[in-house]
Amino acid sequence: MSAELDTLTQKVEETTTVEQSAIELLNGLSAQIASLKNDPVKLQALSDSLGAKSSELAAAIQANTPAA
Repeated sequence: MSAELDTLTQKVEETTTVEQSAIELLNGLSAQIASLKNDPVKLQALSDSLGAKSSELAAAIQANTPAA
C-alpha cells in the first residue's frame, strides 16, 4: 500500500507542476499580447512563433504516443 501511495503522491505532484506551468504560460502569454496590442508586426511575430511551437509539440506528442 505504501508503494501505491508513493506513486499516487508523485503523480499528484507532477500534475500540480504541469498545471502550474500552464498557468504561468498563459499569464505570460496574456502579458505579451497586452504589451504588443499596438504593434501588429510584433504581435504577428508572436503568433507565428506560437504556431511553430504548437506544431512542434503536436509532432512530439504524436511521435511519443503508442498506438492504441
